[in-house]
Amino acid sequence: MTTGTGSYVWRFDSGRVCLDLLATGEPVAGRQERIDGAVPLAQWLVGAGLVPEGTPLTAVDARWVRAFAELRGRLGELVRAELRAELDGRPSRAATAALARVNALAAGAPPALRAVRRADGTLVRALDAEPECAALLAVVARDAVELLTDPAARARLRQCEGDSCRRVYLDTSRGRRRRWCSSEVCGNRERVARHRRRAALTRA
Repeated sequence: MTTGTGSYVWRFDSGRVCLDLLATGEPVAGRQERIDGAVPLAQWLVGAGLVPEGTPLTAVDARWVRAFAELRGRLGELVRAELRAELDGRPSRAATAALARVNALAAGAPPALRAVRRADGTLVRALDAEPECAALLAVVARDAVELLTDPAARARLRQCEGDSCRRVYLDTSRGRRRRWCSSEVCGNRERVARHRRRAALTRA
């Protein structure tokens, strides 16, 4: 899934919200940091489904941006330690510290939910009050805890094979043969590159 936020289109195709947050740290189109302010973070929170559309997010500020960036960094340490585990099986000191921090954040209470009726009578999800930063961090941290403690899900963790792409995703494909974070993005780049290589060999 993708969602537009100004000049950038967020992608939510990693398979888990914690991996989608991790993906925001990957540079794109010359931008080293995509969550670079309160507005992009608020847009990401809505796009990721952490808060329903229309939820007031007036409290989002630079402190929130720093907190989510810190969680993203901790997630990176943890997830990449799991990907390396097949090689040496020993978590680094940084990964151990990251696990302690993610566990601490996951212990927080997530936002309280309620069901409200639209004008047409259908029920939709809403938050009981404007969410606090710690509550939303708890949702993402809990998702990471659930992912990394589920052997079946953890075994599906993959790093994209695309050139210059380090996105991590869950491979839910048949036969677990998915090679790219996105067939339309990195997969298409690889197909174009192969075509150019073949064309160059033909010309030679």
